[in-house]
Amino acid sequence: MKKHQEQHGAETRRNGHHILLLAAAFFLLAALVAGEALAGEILSRAAVVMDSETGRVLYAKNPDLRLMPASTTKLMTALVVVERANLKDVVTVSKYAASVSATRVGLRAGDRVTVESLLYAALMKSANDAAVALAEAVAGSEEKFVELMNRKAIAIGANDTRYINANGLPGDGQYITAFDLAKVMRQAIRYPILKEVLGTRITEVSTETGKKMFIRNTNRLLWSDEELLGGKTGYTRQARHCFVCAGERDKDTIIVALLGAPSRELLWKESEELLTFGAKVMNKTEEPVVYLAKTDYAQPAVMKASYGKKASGHKVKLKAKARKHKAHYAKKKSASKTKLASRQRKKSRVLAKNRKAIRQDTGQGDDGA
Repeated sequence: MKKHQEQHGAETRRNGHHILLLAAAFFLLAALVAGEALAGEILSRAAVVMDSETGRVLYAKNPDLRLMPASTTKLMTALVVVERANLKDVVTVSKYAASVSATRVGLRAGDRVTVESLLYAALMKSANDAAVALAEAVAGSEEKFVELMNRKAIAIGANDTRYINANGLPGDGQYITAFDLAKVMRQAIRYPILKEVLGTRITEVSTETGKKMFIRNTNRLLWSDEELLGGKTGYTRQARHCFVCAGERDKDTIIVALLGAPSRELLWKESEELLTFGAKVMNKTEEPVVYLAKTDYAQPAVMKASYGKKASGHKVKLKAKARKHKAHYAKKKSASKTKLASRQRKKSRVLAKNRKAIRQDTGQGDDGA
């Protein structure tokens, strides 16, 4: 009897253990399904959610995909500036800095502005003229400053990043990954001045002569998320919409980096969703997710070259095909032009005939009303 009770007890414990395992497996599967669903819903080309304190990745979609950084570049510009310049130093704006295109705060050649004021303009308004003025003030030229930017990127472990200017305007050879962008933000918020600037909604700066410049932050989440510490936006037609931010959730600081979002509205929506998801991972109610989208990696901009013999032969074939296609297209285009010219001549003759008939009916000459 005792033996039977012991066996029954052991069986009950085993069944209980199995139930616990099944329950754990169920919750894990549910978390994975939720994570996969979120991964599928994120339409930005690349995204990373990071725990600011440890650097642990809580979510990632295409984290190592090299993409254009747009104006998120200015975050690295600011990082280099605060490490090498005095905030109260006065900068004389050069003709080159004042002439930089696209988004500007309205600086003119000869304007004298403090480093601190230029930081507010570059990070809040995303002013290209302010970013270049800062670069020249620190290194003497934008080219030399870019060297410092790339050196800093390597120092913080952003090894898949390369800058070619201080403002993020598009150009060959400039790229970053969402993983690296999160690392840059993680470094930036360690500096109180950058944290303060990134979190400011509206401010006003002025030149030494008293010219005032009103600045409104391009980061719309500052008005809707009270727990957001700050962020940096970016946009060009090639890069699409980009954003990196840091937000507090409970006692944790979570960083979200997004590259290549289809629209600005979607950028805000996905940022909020990822901040929420990151908080759930930190609270252990969700599992971390890493998601790779093959369609994004298949884009020509991220294809890798091959230099083997086989590849060389393949390259020759591709060139021959390209020449053949070009000749065929040129021939087709020439034939189309001939047909179009013929139709236009015919149309001109008909119009001339009609005009002549109208003149004869009304008595009007070539100079008639």
